[in-house]
Amino acid sequence: MIMPRTKPMHKRVHQKKDGRMLYLYGLKPHTLPALEEGENTAQAESHARWHPLRQEWVVLAASRQGRTFLPPKEYDPLAPSKPGGFPTEIPFEDFEIAVFQNRWPSLSPHAGEAPQGLVIPTRDAKGDCEVVVFTPEHSGSLATLSPERRELLVRVWADRYQELYARPHIQYVMPFENRGEQMGVTLHHPHGQIYAYPWIPPILQKELEAFQKSPVLLNLLPHLGPYTVLEDAHTLACVPPYARYPYEVLLFPKRFCPGPWALSSDEIGSLASILGQVVQKLDNLFGKPMPYVMALHAAPKGAEEFFHFHVEFYPALRTADKLKYLAGTEIAAGTFTMDALPEETAKVLREVI
Repeated sequence: MIMPRTKPMHKRVHQKKDGRMLYLYGLKPHTLPALEEGENTAQAESHARWHPLRQEWVVLAASRQGRTFLPPKEYDPLAPSKPGGFPTEIPFEDFEIAVFQNRWPSLSPHAGEAPQGLVIPTRDAKGDCEVVVFTPEHSGSLATLSPERRELLVRVWADRYQELYARPHIQYVMPFENRGEQMGVTLHHPHGQIYAYPWIPPILQKELEAFQKSPVLLNLLPHLGPYTVLEDAHTLACVPPYARYPYEVLLFPKRFCPGPWALSSDEIGSLASILGQVVQKLDNLFGKPMPYVMALHAAPKGAEEFFHFHVEFYPALRTADKLKYLAGTEIAAGTFTMDALPEETAKVLREVI
């Protein structure tokens, strides 16, 4: 597949030994021969149960209990495979960016049927979960990737959105990155994930309803000066005035755009650059890698005319040695409390080199 940029993006599709799909993306064609693969005994077993009080679906995936947990570097499952060596998830000696169906998915095309006869409604969890490997290197981050690799990653996200949304049962697609053991990361290799849901998750449903009423982010744009951390001609990054985490960061295109698939070449370069700079600032804030959750919020299926694409960063540190824990009011009531003013944390991040 060729994307509309000066350098074409190449995509190689490979079916793994166990039937899962692997996609290799690069600025040059991938022609290496496949190596021997290991055995996969994992079974995709999950379903969803209705939460009658919160009015939302809960996914139950007991098969994930056995997933890989913080293996030593020599058994890194996201590294390239080597002839005669440990068989990783990517049976090739090199790659630029790799995407594959998760071995331990919460949502899967093969999840099976939900149990019957429970006291609450149930349904299948037939979506998909993919792993996005940013680099063949064992360490690194969005901040240390080359500009070309970050741009390639944005284009990979765009391609995955388009392919996953083409499936009739998929209603919402969300690429995200959990970074740091404090966020529950089980593999240190630089990577993200993509969840493809057969329903619109509750937070995105609320955002959808907000955008149906008004262009929320474009309305805020002229008033975000005191909150701005970084910006260029196409993209703005700010600590939102309603931030719920001390160093929360919001990124969005200055022109209305429903998702990465609709970005121009210049906007792709801008978004990629701002993403890298935001992570650099977060890492330099306390002089160590910032644990965070980053999520891309693009339009759900059918909402492309009014839902404005944006990226949200939720950093876990509130000081160099203190985590932002969710307290009773936040977990039990859903009402967040903030220990710092957004305009002040924006100023701090703005001044970080």
